[in-house]
Amino acid sequence: MNGKIVISGVSLILVVGVAIGVVVVVNKSDVSTPEVAAQQKNVKAMCESTEDQKLCHETLMNVKHENSSDPKVYIQAGVDATVKSIIQALNMSDKLKVEHKDNDPGIKMALDDCKDLIEFALDSIEASMNLVRGHNVQTLYTQSPDFRNWLSAIISYQESCMDGFNNKTNGEEKIKEQLHSESLDQMGKLTGIVLDIVTNLSNILERFNLRLEVNPSARRLLDVDDEGYPSWFSAADRKLLANAQQGQAPPPNAVVAKDGSGKFKTVKEAIDSYPKDFKGRFVIYVKAGVYDEYITIPKKSANIYLYGDGPTKSIITGRKNFVDGVKTMQTATFANTAPGFIAKSIAFENTAGAVKHQAVAFRNQGDMSALFDCAMHGYQDTLYVHANRQFYRNCEISGTIDFIFGASAALIQNSRIIVRKPEANQFNTVTADGTKMKNMATGIVLQNCEILAEKELFPSRLQVKSYLGRPWKQFARTVVMECNIGDLIQPEGWTPWDGNMFLDTLYYAEYANTGPGSNVQGRVKWKGYHPNINKNEAAQFTAGQFLRGGPTGNADGWLKATGVPYAIGFTKA
Repeated sequence: MNGKIVISGVSLILVVGVAIGVVVVVNKSDVSTPEVAAQQKNVKAMCESTEDQKLCHETLMNVKHENSSDPKVYIQAGVDATVKSIIQALNMSDKLKVEHKDNDPGIKMALDDCKDLIEFALDSIEASMNLVRGHNVQTLYTQSPDFRNWLSAIISYQESCMDGFNNKTNGEEKIKEQLHSESLDQMGKLTGIVLDIVTNLSNILERFNLRLEVNPSARRLLDVDDEGYPSWFSAADRKLLANAQQGQAPPPNAVVAKDGSGKFKTVKEAIDSYPKDFKGRFVIYVKAGVYDEYITIPKKSANIYLYGDGPTKSIITGRKNFVDGVKTMQTATFANTAPGFIAKSIAFENTAGAVKHQAVAFRNQGDMSALFDCAMHGYQDTLYVHANRQFYRNCEISGTIDFIFGASAALIQNSRIIVRKPEANQFNTVTADGTKMKNMATGIVLQNCEILAEKELFPSRLQVKSYLGRPWKQFARTVVMECNIGDLIQPEGWTPWDGNMFLDTLYYAEYANTGPGSNVQGRVKWKGYHPNINKNEAAQFTAGQFLRGGPTGNADGWLKATGVPYAIGFTKA
């Protein structure tokens, strides 16, 4: 991208100790001038839909008068302020790591996670900054799905950082409060302001009397070739995709085999072989076998295609868990942090068991990632859909408590959701969405899935309480549509997290479900629960709308590029 902004380590050093709060000094004699009056009017238009209007005004009134008629400069001012707040949070995490380097291992682990998460937030705000500085308002509007996704990811990372400090006996609460009050709170508020503005951009542009294209997805035909592929799709990717569509396995860059018949014996070695500055798809074939290892795909290793001999044959397994002192993020057997990740015909599992509480099998924060014909098996917190846009098709996901959770835009389509037998004092919740702010482009959608009990649970499925989900954060958003719901799901369908918390602000909805557990007559009566939403409302959660992104602002391009089968709309008539 032309004019790309690179945030270097040097810039971090330069801002150490710099306060981020935006202080605006307005000369009283200038308040009544036409320029100031016009600017105040424009700032009001930008800020009236934001959650924190006072902070929004303080931040955006810093725009120079001569540029005050352009809405883009206000958005840029918000992004610039957010950049500074994220850098300050990163500096704070570094400072605390030094101060507590000899402390409890749980504190060290939480601070390590926090620094990593803030660095990911820095990547997301850099992408936002490049978009704003390098393009006009029309492009900002067209690519608002990307913009909203990046900002939503920042909030997901901020919340994950705070959630990591969950031990009340070793001093973690004090560190958490320091991070919150001195950096993360401001970081979240500023990100939220920009997110609110971008979400309301159409109305704002009308206030500025700007007439822009109201249906950017109609531009799609200008950005695809005669075969329907995105214009940016490389020849190598086209060939790989053509082979996949014909049922042929793609030629691998790396082969993993426990018996020594491949170049590598571990999956980690294959991922570590990813060449520097590699372009295109890096294909890894994992032959049949059980691979007992812990893997993280780093963010620089984009567009990895990982495939096996089938989810019952190629299995990556681990057993890290919360009870044994590991933070939830680090319990993952397999974690992907890179964009464009694709997995096919392989399984990820965590065998710690229900008694060990949080134990992640697969954690994913890679934007525009897709999994097909995969299995994710565990108990509590099996699938961590951490951040960004994710698509799952023909997968098998099993667990007990909150076993599909996170704060991403995650669509799980045509899959089997298997509820397992928990400990005697536990209940089951399929989902726990972590949407923190109402305008985050996040949520969990189950479409055309089968929700059923595993063999071990089946005899007691009517006695063990199982629910579709519970609200992890204030604006938890989960939609179950076109699914076959088994009789194991309690008549009320959903359960609270803690008392009446979030019941008015959450968004839970059901549409066109079938099966004995789909009857909504006995469902909860919460303000935020919506039984039997209409087709137009449900359409917002189909792939075509819920996973929008890329140069054209729609989902068809990037989903087609993955080679994974998908339904762009409803799966049933």
